[in-house]
Amino acid sequence: MAEEKTQIPADEETAAKVEDVTEQNADETEGEKGKVKSDKKTKKLEAKIAELEKSVADKDAEIAAGNDKYMRMAAEYDNFRKRSAKEKEGIYSDAYADALKSILPIIDNLERAVGATGAEAVAKGLEMTLKGASEALTKMGVEAFGAEGDAFDPNMHNAMMMVDDENHKEGEIVTVFQKGYKKGDKIIRYAMVTVAN
Repeated sequence: MAEEKTQIPADEETAAKVEDVTEQNADETEGEKGKVKSDKKTKKLEAKIAELEKSVADKDAEIAAGNDKYMRMAAEYDNFRKRSAKEKEGIYSDAYADALKSILPIIDNLERAVGATGAEAVAKGLEMTLKGASEALTKMGVEAFGAEGDAFDPNMHNAMMMVDDENHKEGEIVTVFQKGYKKGDKIIRYAMVTVAN
């Protein structure tokens, strides 16, 4: 007996070939689909990377602008501080010069009094000097206080003595040893007085 060959009918053989080809095509299609999906993912990732790089570049530009702004502001503040210090120094010098300028007429009157002969001329020179000093203080906004008969105020007067005097009320200034001076609310010198008990 001879071996019998199993023969696949042509239809089955064709069907197997078609199935193989279909499977192969399916694999290739899946590979292509995978490749297409991979290409799409790559493009998406590249777009995302480009977007992030642009965002980083924008943030870097913002930081650079902020640093520039900070440096300019720091330089402006430093210039302002120097200018303020210079102006402050200038204001002090100007005020000092103005105060001295107000005192110069007093010195002029004293020099005239020294050169004067006779009691009347000296007395007149001293009177002019006192008047000039009062005017100079008034121009500078300095006010004298502490006169006899005023009420004693411990915030403005220094009591040197307490005396019993029936002609004055209690707490009234009897004698002024030295006038007090103030500019606005600031006491320059306290008045030295005697107060009735």
